[in-house]
This record gives sequence, structure tokens and C-alpha cells, in this order.
Amino acid sequence: MKGSGQTLYLKIEQNCIVYKRTVRLEDIAKIECTDIGMRRQVKQMELYRFTGSDKKEFVQVFSVLRVIQLIHEKYPEAEISNIGAPDFVIRYEPDPEKKGVQYLKVAVLCVILFFGAAFTIMTFIKDVSADEVFEQFYMRLTGTASTGITPLEVSFCIGLAVGIMVFYNHVGRKKITDDPTPIQVAMRTYEEDVDTAFIENSSRKGKSHDVDN
Repeated sequence: MKGSGQTLYLKIEQNCIVYKRTVRLEDIAKIECTDIGMRRQVKQMELYRFTGSDKKEFVQVFSVLRVIQLIHEKYPEAEISNIGAPDFVIRYEPDPEKKGVQYLKVAVLCVILFFGAAFTIMTFIKDVSADEVFEQFYMRLTGTASTGITPLEVSFCIGLAVGIMVFYNHVGRKKITDDPTPIQVAMRTYEEDVDTAFIENSSRKGKSHDVDN
């Protein structure tokens, strides 16, 4: 029998990123087995193929049971031990960023964090008085008194609005990216906490359905 007496260890991270439309198990999983031939064949198994150009379809959720089912189709007698996530996400990125672009983004982010932290410290020292900070900063840069409406205030207002939209991933009713918004993430976390509370309360009260009931 194929795979008879063999134990295959499977480990898949919860979030996987691939750069090819055809997703094989070797692209997302770490596989170990004493049968080298079996391990090589399992790694080459095709799990999914991304088609189309809709970015919404570039993110797919899988259960590890689908992977186990795929392996059992070829090795029905194999024992599979999953030591990774029970459910995982595969993200397809058709155009991976070059290292130069990544370094540029990191540099821009560092500059933003530097000036953002400096502004936070100055407003904290001034007892959260942004007007005084802008006035003194404008005076030091230009040598003239602030009129109250300078490029600093205008940039602050625009940056605040843009920052809120980017953080909440929404412009009106339209999402900027397909990633879950902070509110959606918070709601999922809340639902998980509620489910955990129900399970623990039922277990303590002896109302859970178990094999001994």
C-alpha cells in the first residue's frame, strides 16, 4: 500500500505569501517524512491555482483538512501529523517589490516616525498645545511671527485626514485595500473572546456536551 506505515509531519504557517499562480505544497508547507520519495512527491502536489485578475481573489483561506485530503488521495494509508495552523491564508502577490523599493519605504517610514515622535514630545511638553508648537517652530524656521494659518497647520490638517482614512482603510464606503479594517479585526477578536467565555462557563457549570454526558 502506498504510504503504509509512514508518518508525514506537516507544518503550515497561518499566513503564507506566494509569487506564482500555481501553489504547490512546497511553497507553503514544511514537510518531513522518513520516506524520501514520498516526501518529494507530496511537496510537488498542487493545492490551488490563482486565476483572473481580480485582487479580491488573490487572498484565499484554506483548512489543513483540505491538504490532508489531497495527500490521502495519493497516499491513503499514510498517517499525517499536523503541527501547524489548522486554518491558513494564502496571499498571491503577482509583482513582488524589489529590494530598492522596500528600502525606500523603510526610509520614508523612519522619517515620518522621527518627525511624528518629535512633534508628540513637543506637544506633550507644551501640555498638548499644538498652536504654540506650530508658532514657535514657524518662528524658528522663517524668523517671522505666525499668522495662525501657515503651511504647518495646512499640512497637519491634511495629514490628519489622510492618516485617519489610511488607518481605518476606508474612503467613504470604499475600502482602500482588501485587508480587514481595524474595526473588523477588533470585532473578530471580540467574537473569539465571547466564544471562549461561553466555552469556559459551560465547562465550569457542567453543561458542555462531552463523551461522558
